[in-house]
Amino acid sequence: VQLQASGGGSAQAGGSLRLSCAASGTTYSNYYMGWYRQAPGKQRELVATINSGGTTNYADSVKGRFTISRDNAKNTAYLQMNSLKPEDTAVYYCNIRRIFTPRFEAWGQGTLVTVSS
Repeated sequence: VQLQASGGGSAQAGGSLRLSCAASGTTYSNYYMGWYRQAPGKQRELVATINSGGTTNYADSVKGRFTISRDNAKNTAYLQMNSLKPEDTAVYYCNIRRIFTPRFEAWGQGTLVTVSS
């Protein structure tokens, strides 16, 4: 399984950005897709996840500002980031994880999001 992330870049505080993550190399459905981020000097942390049924989970720090969605037909997940804050600055990693047999997990290459005040 491979992930190709796109989007990201720079924005001012209060602005918006959108990330996309396309999965390839699997014909299996029923898996989670999500976004994690790692700021300089900090550990990687969960941002948001979504399962194949559309159930979402968000970190408290992004609730109400970020929205994760997915297009199962395209095996693609999206992260719409609104009301960005400087503390959202980080490298964002896309993740895919299937917890049923056959299990698999993969990470995207990471995309930098920089928010200036």
